[in-house]
Amino acid sequence: MTVPRRVQQQPGFILHHRPFRDSSQILDVISSDHGKLALVARGSRGAKSRLKGLLRPFMPLSLSWVQRSDLGTLTGAEVNGTPLRLSGDALLSGFYVNELLLHFLHRNDPQPEIFAMYGRTIRALAATNAIAACLRQFEIELLRQIGYALNFAHEFGSNDDLQADQHYEYRFEQGPVRVQRSEGAMVFSGAQLAAVGAQRFDEPEVLRVASRLLREVIGFHLGGKELKSRKVLVDLHRQKNL
Repeated sequence: MTVPRRVQQQPGFILHHRPFRDSSQILDVISSDHGKLALVARGSRGAKSRLKGLLRPFMPLSLSWVQRSDLGTLTGAEVNGTPLRLSGDALLSGFYVNELLLHFLHRNDPQPEIFAMYGRTIRALAATNAIAACLRQFEIELLRQIGYALNFAHEFGSNDDLQADQHYEYRFEQGPVRVQRSEGAMVFSGAQLAAVGAQRFDEPEVLRVASRLLREVIGFHLGGKELKSRKVLVDLHRQKNL
């Protein structure tokens, strides 16, 4: 017989929620000490539920649950800090960050560094106009934390320092490889890669290079799967530029 595990007052955020049966919902949660997990919140969509309006993304929560199987049962939730207000591009970007964690993190794998980084990123999105820079910083650090760190300093094979005036093709499973051409979706100068590595995202050209590089790298690690939130952001910006 499986002994239930009871967790009390664990800092967490809801990444995604979906209806379950008549008045319940299933929550995909990231927690400080238990990583990503799924919880059923029984009756939480009911009109008289004390949790109604509380169980939503970007709300800092203190969560309690009992777990007997892969799907746990929520037993309590309280606000744990100042509620965060995201709107417009910041809101869509927050959903993009959530989608990345849903796809890249394994269930029940504690990663407190990623949890802390997620909290900082969501708070930053709520307070800054430099949304794209905030996302690029998050993407670079997330890739590093899950074992896909980008190489901005050395040439694959020789391990020589990148030369500012040389061009390199960034290959997904190798890193920068020197090439004789200056064009291509994944071709960058050594100076460009160094600038992205230094996160000089206050420079528009560096931010554009970082966006191009990270879009391709993340797409590769997602197996080509398109994230819904990214598609919405791209479509929205395309409409704004018409």
